[in-house]
Amino acid sequence: MHYVYLIRSLSSSDQTYVGLTDDLKQRLAKHNSGGSTHTSKYVPWEIVSYHAFADKQRAVDFEKYLKSGSGQAFSKKRFW
Repeated sequence: MHYVYLIRSLSSSDQTYVGLTDDLKQRLAKHNSGGSTHTSKYVPWEIVSYHAFADKQRAVDFEKYLKSGSGQAFSKKRFW
């Protein structure tokens, strides 16, 4: 499975991140250990939502959409 996930910083609730992974637990652990340069300043993180895809390309496309302007508006209304 391929997961598109949305996480929010527990130390700074205005900080959010959208990512893609094949191993959700391991990826969250990496974010919380400071192993990701984009999220290391705002540890710890919590998962707000995740979406599973059997097809990797669909997951990549959905992550790309969520990072676009209209996708950010959609996720703000529906997920955050």
